[in-house]
Amino acid sequence: MTWVSDYKYAWYEKLAMNVIRSGGHLPDHIAFVMDGNRRYATMAGIPKIDGHTRGFEKLAECLRWCLDMGVKEVTTFAFSIENFKRSKDEVDDLLCLAREKFTKLLQERAKLHDYGVRVRIIGNLSLLPEDLQFLMAEVMMETQKNNKLFLNVAFAYTSRDEITQAIETVITQEDHVLEESDINEHLLEQCLYTRFSTPPDLLVRTSGESRISDFLMWQLKYTILYFIKVFWPEITLWNFLAGIFSYQRASVRLEPFKRRQNTAEYAIITKTNSLELDRVQAFLKHLDMCKTEFLIKLRDKYLKPV
Repeated sequence: MTWVSDYKYAWYEKLAMNVIRSGGHLPDHIAFVMDGNRRYATMAGIPKIDGHTRGFEKLAECLRWCLDMGVKEVTTFAFSIENFKRSKDEVDDLLCLAREKFTKLLQERAKLHDYGVRVRIIGNLSLLPEDLQFLMAEVMMETQKNNKLFLNVAFAYTSRDEITQAIETVITQEDHVLEESDINEHLLEQCLYTRFSTPPDLLVRTSGESRISDFLMWQLKYTILYFIKVFWPEITLWNFLAGIFSYQRASVRLEPFKRRQNTAEYAIITKTNSLELDRVQAFLKHLDMCKTEFLIKLRDKYLKPV
């Protein structure tokens, strides 16, 4: 199964998409909590891993819909750190499925380049088996120049861990570039896994659960939340479009507030003195270099012949 589906639209589906587009106020960034794979498997009388496999197939369809609706960024909650608490057999099956899908992604790299999809893995990669880390590093390096659709896959991720890692990054700086006065909300935000992402405009969660489950808690300040009472493998184009319509209705009221808040935040940043800005920029530049070197080392180890 490909990462981007060759979904065939019926004429009335194309019409519905055009109607939604004509309304304007489309989300640039959609986050998905892909919940309900196991319950779907139980309902369908199939093994749990088959439920997760069908969930991946549905993700491929959603990516197709997002591309065709002009969505620029998608973030998916694929594997929580809390998932390690499940049975060993289920965890092993999920990690094997991830290996299979990332290997498939590398095999169809030409298609991803054609679509302009850049894949970024957000999460604590050190918690994963080395061979899976290598695959993920290769995927990120392979697609790093694509810029039509950014796909952030949250794997071995929780918001609590993300914020903890950001704080540790600041307090364990090697060259002590930063001063105490440099440490603030803006700096911590730049140290999150989502440093190069915009905040989600719309978050969609399936399965009928109306909670966030420790996902992107820092980033959801202005996000519209949309909960669907179907399991993830059952989500349809109509559910997807209904979520966008819900965002359009809410964004009309939210946009003026967001503009005021963004203006206030920009004013705070501009008041920062140039010396402080230089220190912060030097720190972030070093941080980016370290992350890139880490990915290159992982990739080279993966590609190195035995």
